[in-house]
Amino acid sequence: MCTGQCSRCIGLSLYPLAIISILCNILLFFPGWDVKYAEDDHITEEVKYMGGVVGGGLMVLVPAIYIHMTGSQGCCANRCGMFLSIVFAAVGVAGALYSFIVAVLGLKNGPYCKVLGLIWTTPFKDKEDSYLSDHDMWGLCLAPDNVVEFNVGLFSTLLVTSGLQLVLCGFQMINGLFGCLCGTCAQKGRAFPHLYYQWICAFCFPQQYRYGVIPMSYVPPGHEEGPMFPPGHEEGPMFPRVMKRVLCSPGS
Repeated sequence: MCTGQCSRCIGLSLYPLAIISILCNILLFFPGWDVKYAEDDHITEEVKYMGGVVGGGLMVLVPAIYIHMTGSQGCCANRCGMFLSIVFAAVGVAGALYSFIVAVLGLKNGPYCKVLGLIWTTPFKDKEDSYLSDHDMWGLCLAPDNVVEFNVGLFSTLLVTSGLQLVLCGFQMINGLFGCLCGTCAQKGRAFPHLYYQWICAFCFPQQYRYGVIPMSYVPPGHEEGPMFPPGHEEGPMFPRVMKRVLCSPGS
């Protein structure tokens, strides 16, 4: 798989992850599936940080759109586009990392809930024993209904989603670097690889390289009937008087 196709796959994979992050963050504003807690500001503090909407959502969705574009035929499918995809992927890494940290804090501190029938607080915060491993402690929260399970489920989903986003955006930074150096391979047809031509002909066959001749015995299988050079390079300065189909043997 070439760098352009890889970018397209990464971009398509980031779309649903960003949407899931946004939905999880929005749902966390309605514990117990009721809007009254949001209206009364009885919401877990970490939900207000908007890790899923801003971090794992918008800061990943916008880079995902551009990364997807670098894998498609168009203005971004080139070395410059792949270089910019590194920058966009870095933004995605920052957003995913922010969402990841917020999700960890949300799971660690626990939900904001009503205890003893009167007091609204975060009962599991700064506790020595984690409430995640002791389900008997979950009964401390009297309202909203099932708020502990609600928060744990959605923050866990955000944690996994942001972790995947981190991996994909980090991989795109590496893929973008290779794409910037080697191109996107997004040409139509079966174009002969530009760098492969330079390495083989310039160092092994300097005479043929000078006149743009490719020994047919060094053409990779499956490329015999395809164009020898990427679009736009047929008459470029690196290929003077290019001959697309010249039958010759090495050393001729």
